[in-house]
Amino acid sequence: MKTVSFITSALRRVCLQGFILAGLSVASVSGLQAAVTSNQTGTNNGFYYSYWRSGGSATMNLGSSGNYSLTWSGGNVVAGKGWNPGSARTVGYNCGVWSPSGWARLAVYGWTTSPLIEYYVIEKWSGSGNAPGGTNVGTVTSDGATYTIWKHQQVSQPSIQGTQTFWQYISVRNSQNSTGANHSVTMGNHFNAWKSKIGSMGAHNYMILATEGYNGSGSCNVTVW
Repeated sequence: MKTVSFITSALRRVCLQGFILAGLSVASVSGLQAAVTSNQTGTNNGFYYSYWRSGGSATMNLGSSGNYSLTWSGGNVVAGKGWNPGSARTVGYNCGVWSPSGWARLAVYGWTTSPLIEYYVIEKWSGSGNAPGGTNVGTVTSDGATYTIWKHQQVSQPSIQGTQTFWQYISVRNSQNSTGANHSVTMGNHFNAWKSKIGSMGAHNYMILATEGYNGSGSCNVTVW
């Protein structure tokens, strides 16, 4: 089973306040549609985006406003749109197409610093994409659903501040949200629950609605606001 400690090494190498780690490139893209096939971050139609891939093939198409689509085959890909910095905002989204084969997840993903925390709110998945591992610390009810909360410590792992030891805070929706409808993720509810059940959080770094696929294939079309 693919574990969080391996999964998040992808996103962890993506960015820190507009600077790219591990030699990745930065891009600013405008216009209604732009295809991304190489590792990069940037802005597109008023939204921050990131794309990271190791092996396989994947194409991220940057659409209008907060829309993106992703097709992938093999390897590990993580891509999405959102904000830099993140905040305790309500994230609205519509996943109009969700057609994965194998391990995949759709999650609000981000970081805080001082302390360094990596966090997820997992909304949709395929295979074992909803199995984060770590310690179950309880639940939180938000946006009409119950989420199971997990904490997991990463020891000497890559992060947005280089190799560090840090905690992951993870909420997993107990039932997947539907495809093709508008949904909300009230991030303030998750931040408050994590602080209460796990520990403090720091200053916001980036936050995206990310699609991740691992050793499988699939396609999705997502709009975030």
